[in-house]
Amino acid sequence: MAFATARSLALKGPDGHVIDVQVDVSPGVVGTTLVGRVDKSLSEARDRVRMAINNDCGRFPATKRVTILLSPADLPKGGTHYDLAIAVAVMAADKSHKELTPELLDGWAFVGELSVSGGLRPVPGVLPMVIAAASHGITRVFVPEPQAAEAGLVPGMTVFGVRSLAQVSAVLRGVEVPQAPPVVGPSGSPLATWRGEDRLDDLDLRDLDGLEDVRYAVEVAAAGGHPLMLVGPRGTGKTSIAERIPTILPDLTTEQSLEVSALHSVAGILPQGAGLLRRPPWFAPHHGASAASVLGGGSGRVHPGQVSLAHHGVLFLDEFPHFRTDVIEAMRQPLESGEVTIARGDESATYPARSLVVLAANPCPCGNFHAQAPQACDCTEVQRSHYQRKLSGPILDRVDIWMEVRPQLGPRGQGFGPAPESSADVRARVEDARLRQARRFRDCSWLVNASVPGPVLAERWPLEPDAQRLVDDQLSAGTLTRRGLTRVQRLAWTVADCAGVPRPGVAEATLALALRSSSAACALPARVVTAAAS
Repeated sequence: MAFATARSLALKGPDGHVIDVQVDVSPGVVGTTLVGRVDKSLSEARDRVRMAINNDCGRFPATKRVTILLSPADLPKGGTHYDLAIAVAVMAADKSHKELTPELLDGWAFVGELSVSGGLRPVPGVLPMVIAAASHGITRVFVPEPQAAEAGLVPGMTVFGVRSLAQVSAVLRGVEVPQAPPVVGPSGSPLATWRGEDRLDDLDLRDLDGLEDVRYAVEVAAAGGHPLMLVGPRGTGKTSIAERIPTILPDLTTEQSLEVSALHSVAGILPQGAGLLRRPPWFAPHHGASAASVLGGGSGRVHPGQVSLAHHGVLFLDEFPHFRTDVIEAMRQPLESGEVTIARGDESATYPARSLVVLAANPCPCGNFHAQAPQACDCTEVQRSHYQRKLSGPILDRVDIWMEVRPQLGPRGQGFGPAPESSADVRARVEDARLRQARRFRDCSWLVNASVPGPVLAERWPLEPDAQRLVDDQLSAGTLTRRGLTRVQRLAWTVADCAGVPRPGVAEATLALALRSSSAACALPARVVTAAAS
């Protein structure tokens, strides 16, 4: 019987699914048929596989009928990474390749794109594919040589990094592996080795003078994962503050590292040889970016956007009112649920997007308006109103912390107060607050206060009665919505975690309300007030 099955993987969003590549080589009308809901890039695999086998492993069965089924047939499939599985299944099913039998393919997964010479080329998404293979009991996998380190991040997986189809065939048959030229990346040069993450080395909170209230708001946002809005005239330091937020975030846990690295692998931006990403990612798309770039999408396979690539890290949207309206409105879903769903035709994908979202905006189009010096602004009241209307109510209600960034008076570095705290000092407090949350949520699926569902928070972790009455009064007065009330409760817990308080009371609720209304300076903790007054 001229039949063989090789296994590969399909990606639906960040999740991988095992695909049986079933090949039948038999007499009949000569031709190659590829079925199983395949897209155009996969349909072209017939020509790539034919030439790769002819040039590297003997002869393709061109005088027979070759039927290739990718099962399950109801799952959409696309991409060039099926090439290797198709090629080995064709050779195993073709009786002219007597040494490569169908039994030799059992227990293996095959991932890689073939060139016409039989060489293997890297493909995106290797890490989530190998994770899926391991979860289905597959313990051995072939991948392109430069991606062997990426695949090797999955515990218990035996990885073979190979350069060509002939090398794969030799390993399967247990014979001497032939030489092959190094795998070449898309740029045409050998893939470089990753040298480590050094993009944050030159940034530190101690670089910024003053801004004690903003520093505290950033600390609370980092500790609880709360969305943050920075509003102020241009040149006041909004971007400088946002750029330093990753420096106060804790390292990613192993589970988070795998999740983030898998997302970057799907997007094809995981550096070769980088290993697991240990530091929180940082993404700051330009305000002219499209919805597909920020939220995800694209033609063909649905790719994650920057809101998902920043998962467990920081997404900074500077000049937020200048973003396209569809981008602004689409940010509702990730701000509310921590994930984003993209639908393209009959294909849809859901990606995690639990990042710390930091928005920044000027008070007017020219960026000069300030209450202390309104004459510096050239905008009319109508222009300012139109500019601010782009921040729709539903978006604003999903932002936990509002903070006004004011101009700092006086020469830099000549204040009489204590020296600004370093990022390391602030990060230590953020890590302590995160540890308290981890202990509180040890039997839950969420990690930080900003992710706790409102009903669960009210039932299992209510505020002190007096604190809850204070928040309820704001709801009755109409200054808080129901969604805003939940977010204030979450904020109060984070304030308590930062202060080491076992349960939020009136002081913590007052500060949470102040942070949400951008008047935090009137309710700052004593340590910040002392620093500001020194």
